[in-house]
Amino acid sequence: MSFKIAIIGAGSVGFTKKLFTDILCVPEFQDIEFALTDISEHNLGMIKAILDRIVEANSLPTKVTATTNRREALEGARYIISCVRVGGLEAYADDIRIPLKYGIDQCVGDTICAGGILYGQRNIPVILDFCRDIREVADTNAKFLNYANPMAMNTWAAIEYGKVDTVGLCHGVQHGAAQIAEVLGAKSSRELDYVCSGINHQTWFIELKLNGRPIGKDELVAAFEAHPVYSKQEKLRIDVLKRFGVYSTESNGHLSEYLPWYRKRPDEITRWIDMSDWIHGETGGYLRYSTETRNWFETEYPQFLEAASKPIDPAKRSNEHASHILEALETNRVYRGHFNVKNNGVITNLPQDAIIESPGFVDRFGINMAAGITLPEACAATCMASINVQRMSVHAAIAGDIDLLKLAVLHDPLVGAVSTPEEVWQMVDEMVVAEAAWLPQYAHAVPAAKERLSKAHVKTREWVGAARRSVRSIEELRAEKAALKQAG
Repeated sequence: MSFKIAIIGAGSVGFTKKLFTDILCVPEFQDIEFALTDISEHNLGMIKAILDRIVEANSLPTKVTATTNRREALEGARYIISCVRVGGLEAYADDIRIPLKYGIDQCVGDTICAGGILYGQRNIPVILDFCRDIREVADTNAKFLNYANPMAMNTWAAIEYGKVDTVGLCHGVQHGAAQIAEVLGAKSSRELDYVCSGINHQTWFIELKLNGRPIGKDELVAAFEAHPVYSKQEKLRIDVLKRFGVYSTESNGHLSEYLPWYRKRPDEITRWIDMSDWIHGETGGYLRYSTETRNWFETEYPQFLEAASKPIDPAKRSNEHASHILEALETNRVYRGHFNVKNNGVITNLPQDAIIESPGFVDRFGINMAAGITLPEACAATCMASINVQRMSVHAAIAGDIDLLKLAVLHDPLVGAVSTPEEVWQMVDEMVVAEAAWLPQYAHAVPAAKERLSKAHVKTREWVGAARRSVRSIEELRAEKAALKQAG
């Protein structure tokens, strides 16, 4: 087979390498072209050198090109994969820093909450630019695979306004299933059969079977509480499991941001989180992790390049959906996964226009969703709160409507539990002004926002959050890695 895959945001070096090697694990795909594009020529150069080394080491005919000209990369592409972070770590830092001034403590801030909503405002104009280029220069039947957060908002905009065949992809379901399999004593998550449905980052394991035997709430709670690690790291998730009756796919830190109950009081936050790793609830944890990862990669690049000389091992193919979807579409080998698509009746008690994440099957006819799923009422209610915020956020981003943007932030569950309307109005003004370089649709609103801020009377505070850690230096990271290696 010979076709072209374009990767936008290919400068996300580690993730691009993973997608690349996964796809090349499919024997029929060795003669394809990968067109890499990114706004960073420096990052493009690094990732192209790594992928070229992989191609050379494995004696493959695969073609790899790299360009900062996005349309050139997209020209004739059958598949387009996006893993962009619009605004980079600079804008992301404001997504965390500014809400903290108003008492809003986020662990990740990339899905909803104040940070995730503003992230969506930065992403959506760029997503629509991608879609325009896809319609104009890509293959007639091109499929857009979106890995970028905020997943639901980006996918919503691409489908509804970009008019491109789009699917959103995430790995939260796979990670959650692996946890459940582990606590139940399974040798592999392949022993677990499950139905997991909801919206991205709020997906629920509504049916579980281990080797054909149904698993109920009480057994699952007991298994998690008995686990020596997860009982400490997933305290919030376990509490939600006890109250809702079903387990959530999302990590302890992520889930804490989408619910109005666990992160609204600083003195309560530490009760529900765990500081052994950022993902369990640390304030600004993903920002710290991303910063350290970038610094580490820049410093240790020669080692990454050397590692690329190893043969590709199909047994190490990851569970990221992209390669499996492409394999199913091109070879008709059926793949079952969980995909982000427009609802259209798939989940009976969520809105038709919402972007849901639910089971589907892929073959040469496309992605075929399993329809007629009904969520438990509490799960649906929690999803609905986020969907309403997502819908307003998408509409605000499309129209450049700062008043609707403020209403979207006001209706966010965690923001609403922490902040007053006056605080929200001032906070959004501050975030729009700080991130104006990446918000072209709000250019007309920035002068008035600056004027309002000059007369602002809502008191703020310089607060690092309830559980903040400093970014570690390269030397500290090396020492920690050496200690782990010695211990293990």
